[in-house]
Amino acid sequence: MPAASSAQSRQQQKVDSVFAIVKKYFNEKNADAIYNLAGDDFQKELSISAFSDVANKNLFPLGSIRESSLISFVNNTTATYKLKFDSTTLQLLMNLDKRDKLSLFLFQSYIEPSSDKTGLVQTSNPLRSQMDKKVDTVARTYIQKANTVGMIIGVIDKGKISTYSYGETIKGNHKLPNADNFFEIGSITKTFTATLLAWYVNEGKVDLSDPITKYLPDSVAANAALRSITLLNLSNHTAGFDQIPDNLFAYASDPLNPYKDYTKQLLFSYLKTCKPNSKPGEKYAYSNLAVGLLGVILEDISGERFEQMVTRIICKPLGMFSTAQYLNPLLAPRFVHVYNQGGRPTPAWDFDVLAPCGALRSTMNDLLRYAAANLHPGNDELSKAIELTHQITFTKDAKLGLAWHIIKVNGIEYYFHNGGTYGSSSFLAFNADKDIAVVVLSNAAESTDPVGVGVLKKLVK
Repeated sequence: MPAASSAQSRQQQKVDSVFAIVKKYFNEKNADAIYNLAGDDFQKELSISAFSDVANKNLFPLGSIRESSLISFVNNTTATYKLKFDSTTLQLLMNLDKRDKLSLFLFQSYIEPSSDKTGLVQTSNPLRSQMDKKVDTVARTYIQKANTVGMIIGVIDKGKISTYSYGETIKGNHKLPNADNFFEIGSITKTFTATLLAWYVNEGKVDLSDPITKYLPDSVAANAALRSITLLNLSNHTAGFDQIPDNLFAYASDPLNPYKDYTKQLLFSYLKTCKPNSKPGEKYAYSNLAVGLLGVILEDISGERFEQMVTRIICKPLGMFSTAQYLNPLLAPRFVHVYNQGGRPTPAWDFDVLAPCGALRSTMNDLLRYAAANLHPGNDELSKAIELTHQITFTKDAKLGLAWHIIKVNGIEYYFHNGGTYGSSSFLAFNADKDIAVVVLSNAAESTDPVGVGVLKKLVK
């Protein structure tokens, strides 16, 4: 997801505020008061008597929460707090529904992260050229952290391609990631979805100004609150939607793999009654829900699944044969293991209906081909679609094309997107005038934004 914003800060403040109340009630051993902070979906899954029983038998005997600290706030939704009790330390995962009520409330064991690595992490960087040395300076601040494992950096500089590998594909295997290893690319997937939208716009199948209700079932389109939302609003995050639908976590069988069980039926059920938080087109509010829904609409228009559209329209023409939502048995061994904010193993994410917002897995080699195609589009149909995604569509509180965010680094504008799951981080930025692109892929949740931005600062003056 794009770099930290005031909207993200506000959401974290909301979660922190609820956590402060939870902590107070916990130390008062008031299970009913904590339960009353929970949302409808949470309460449907667990009765007040069942919650009280768990709290009194398993939680309150731990004693009071003596100290607490925020460990991470992933995907602008889920906060993880470190809690010190009288005789033990646990972590608490929490997130809120759209009414700011508890949706996820999960205690887990806590493992203290080790200190930052003291020995130099292995790398393929030869440290010969000035570029090599500049990249290494930035990379070291990231890869030497205790909670990072492996990373690969790709640079296109005036046609010259360089890649730099650091760390390991799996903790302890001493195997450097290479340009053919698969990584989760998270929300960079949204730029692929935007390219598909542009493709169908150019084909005359859809128009950016089309209301989304034109493509939704009658039972969903009957929600009058949806009628002024357009396909453009979905792509440039101005629909006014929440970041995620508030019934997502209620149906997640695994809180560490939250999108896996979220189906089209659940999405449409949510859309039937949801109301945007702002007038469509007026405000920027980053939304996985919006881009996921855009992909669903494109699937219905094309008659193909999201992954099939990506392969046919984008990957095959660009020679990107290692970009996919699902990895078959031949490809799976090239997929790196992924690690959470604390540096511990975590499941890679699986997606159902919201796949178009973040499901793709790709390699450095493929993403460099994708970056090059965005740097210098040709005259073919795919290039025309790519060019359409670069046209500026919003400039108020953020600057966007279709999915692409425009950021400034040292006064220079770059088309940009990043990605983050519970176990991966990614970064892609490019500027055609400077003829430069930077791609960063990591198999840890620690954000790669400082690496990508840091490399741009070092290489472009």
